[in-house]
Amino acid sequence: MTGLERTMRFLKGDMPDHPPFHPIIMRWAARYAGVKYRDFCTVPEAKCKAMTRCAEDFGIDWVTVMSDPWAEASAFGIQVEYPEDTLPVDAGGHFPDASTVSMIKHYDPLKNIRCLNRLKEIEIFRKESGDKYFIVGWVEGPVAEYVDLRKASDASVDFLMEPDNVDRTMDIIVESAMEFIKLQIKAGAHCIGIGDSFCSQIGPELYYRFAFERQKKLVEFIHSEKAIAKLHICGNTESILEGMIKTGVDIIDVDHMVPSMQQFAPLLADYQAFSGKSDPVTVIRNGDRDTIQASVLSDFTEAGGRCIVSAGCEVTPETTAENMIYFKNSVVILKSGFKGL
Repeated sequence: MTGLERTMRFLKGDMPDHPPFHPIIMRWAARYAGVKYRDFCTVPEAKCKAMTRCAEDFGIDWVTVMSDPWAEASAFGIQVEYPEDTLPVDAGGHFPDASTVSMIKHYDPLKNIRCLNRLKEIEIFRKESGDKYFIVGWVEGPVAEYVDLRKASDASVDFLMEPDNVDRTMDIIVESAMEFIKLQIKAGAHCIGIGDSFCSQIGPELYYRFAFERQKKLVEFIHSEKAIAKLHICGNTESILEGMIKTGVDIIDVDHMVPSMQQFAPLLADYQAFSGKSDPVTVIRNGDRDTIQASVLSDFTEAGGRCIVSAGCEVTPETTAENMIYFKNSVVILKSGFKGL
């Protein structure tokens, strides 16, 4: 069974041979494949080589274009620097105030190198692996992208003091994201992930004020383009997890900081599933085989069997290949009793 088949069957509520295995790997993938992180972010062939090798060597069911949050920000004019072997950094070009940023224009994904690279990555994945893996494209959500354009501290003030300007900006962000989403699906993505991690920092009132309806709009657009939608928000999302589910998104990432998925599992529609939520540091990086297996079983049980196997966020680059094998093999313990959960 291919990773695509396994994932699609699971999302339809069927029972594949085991739940899909979707660890979030970026720096880990680059290090394992011997690729400098600058190349992983900026050279499509390098990223695809690393992601595909990891999928092949560790039985991973998906491949993604994830690497850093600066693709769309660079298209909007943020200056980004790429150190040789660490995370990219924003180097300038942030909008000075809420009024100025509200006047941004739609960017053209076909005229920005980072956006073009993302499309090329999807094309490479599709050409080289066909339907072997679940191919996931990516866009930044409205809150995360606004923070990228204004910086976190200034954006946080804007949310409280300049809501009308924030609304205007976020509407442009969402409209631009929809244009980019359509191109990624056309390039061959089976799914589009929406990264909106700063939502866990603003509280439920502001989440529902600025993010919920816009995330829902993106999900509905992805579905209208016949693709699957995934929503990733790092941190403790317990206070907004019900809202994340109600966006209608197919895959809801849950970080290890959420105490339990159990009370939220009954809210899932038949086509929805959680993804997570093992701690990438204390469990996946520092744990032994028994610790990793216990965590995966606990997550799966909390979710009533509706949980793709993953860490709550990115697997750290220091995680050993041995622990990644333990992580992959943990899906085996979920086979027995899978249907009864």
